[in-house]
Amino acid sequence: MSILETISLDNDVFRAYAFWTAITIFKMLFMSVLTGRTRLKNKIFINHEDTVGRNVEIVVNDEDVERIRRAHRNDLENCFPFMIIGFLFVLTNPSSFIGVNCMRIGAISRIIHTVAFLNALQPWRFIGFLGCILVTVYMGIQVLMFF
Repeated sequence: MSILETISLDNDVFRAYAFWTAITIFKMLFMSVLTGRTRLKNKIFINHEDTVGRNVEIVVNDEDVERIRRAHRNDLENCFPFMIIGFLFVLTNPSSFIGVNCMRIGAISRIIHTVAFLNALQPWRFIGFLGCILVTVYMGIQVLMFF
């Protein structure tokens, strides 16, 4: 299969990659919105220009905001490798069953991780983290062996 056939809407694995990558990116964007919403709700401002016209002080550490920021940082550390390795994995032309389920498991694991992180739910946070890491490592090994 040529690279153009691999990166096509006729390829189930590429379609799954595109769909689940979009879901993962929207989830990450949601974290930015959630951080801002929580800052406004709790009146937590860390930049001087944000306090102009408001009777509030600059607050650097708020547990609610910091928990969201840690979850978002964890996304940045794990979602991008998953998405990049996932794209390279598509190029290896895996079976539809394996490829589609790798994309599903990775993205759904990240959603589980985020929900569990925001609500301090163990062992679900670890399970969500582990699911995506294992899929990413599996796909990475397949990419290394293929290329």
